[in-house]
Amino acid sequence: MKKLFTKDRLMAKKILFVLLIILLIQKSSMALENKLVVKVENEIITTIDIENEYKYLLALNPNFKNIEKKRIMEFSKNSIIREKIKKIELLKNLKEINIPDEYLDTILKSIYSKLNINNMVDFKKYLKENSIDFKFVKNKIEIETIWNELIYKKFSSKISINREDLKKEILKNNFSKSYFFSEILFEISKLKDLNKKFTEIEKTINMEGFESAALTHSISDTSSSGGKLGWVKENTMNKNIKDKISNLKINEFTKPITVPGGFLILKLDEVKKTKNDQNVELELKKLMKIKRNEQLNQFSTMYFNKVKKNIQINEI
Repeated sequence: MKKLFTKDRLMAKKILFVLLIILLIQKSSMALENKLVVKVENEIITTIDIENEYKYLLALNPNFKNIEKKRIMEFSKNSIIREKIKKIELLKNLKEINIPDEYLDTILKSIYSKLNINNMVDFKKYLKENSIDFKFVKNKIEIETIWNELIYKKFSSKISINREDLKKEILKNNFSKSYFFSEILFEISKLKDLNKKFTEIEKTINMEGFESAALTHSISDTSSSGGKLGWVKENTMNKNIKDKISNLKINEFTKPITVPGGFLILKLDEVKKTKNDQNVELELKKLMKIKRNEQLNQFSTMYFNKVKKNIQINEI
């Protein structure tokens, strides 16, 4: 009986030892997975950070599931680098980065509404189901929001809008045309490389679709949503853009258009006609807001590129 008891104790010890070894191996494996990938000044980016960004992108863009994971992971890394650069610039003048809860709730609502989610409770549940920490989302929104505020403070005085020209456009027509565009904004170091770069982008579009090409090649913030730019009213476009899109059919895209901050490719997704508001001043206010945001986005791109040049980025 005593021998049997001793054997049982020895067996139990062996099992416990094996379990401890397994736990140590798993712990070691997890530690190895969370490697340092990029250092942006003193900000670090790890494999876990990139994986979290990947999950966030998929949750907001279900269509990305059709795109090769390796490509989305590469985009996720670049997306975090852009975010770190913005954070570094913001913290030069701020002690911390946060926004009022009511403002945060408004932005979150605009995000989850696009996913056909009705309220914050369901949105948090959706995030949890996709293994996304709500604080992670909150942090991303705060950085982007305060960055936009910085851009407005720096460049709002440089916004140029011809109020009278817009008013004439409104009075001239009872209906206005709107276009739903997707975009790819890209840069090149030398002008002679433009055709080569466009050929590369065009190849990706034809083989994998515009969304995938935007994810791979675009430096615009819209790249995280597959390049979806949204509805743009014809009377807010400059002549150069109007000329380039005038003969486009649905699902066709332009050749590169020179814009502040780089080169732009526009894809036409949809067209609609809407009746102009009878209240001319109200319609004018809407159009001026669109034009203002368009110019601020251009200033944002140019300022970001300027900041990036002075930031040390080291890939490990």
